[in-house]
Amino acid sequence: MLHTMSTPRRARRTADEVNEEIRALWQRARGRLDAEQRREYQRLVMEWAAAAGTGSSAPREGAPPRGGQARDGAVSRRGPVRAA
Repeated sequence: MLHTMSTPRRARRTADEVNEEIRALWQRARGRLDAEQRREYQRLVMEWAAAAGTGSSAPREGAPPRGGQARDGAVSRRGPVRAA
């Protein structure tokens, strides 16, 4: 009999929680992401998209404002936009 150990799953975070982490990342980086920070940002955007359920056009609770990336690095429902 083969036993498989299940790895503990991290609880799924809300879009608000992930968005707060995205904002904090941009603040720490002062608006310029290095390669490692960009990878972290991309991972967070994917997590945010899953939490926000981007399949609907209706805004969901915790969704950042529409129109791309806010000045503080928040992500919109249309996805990430490169910082200016």
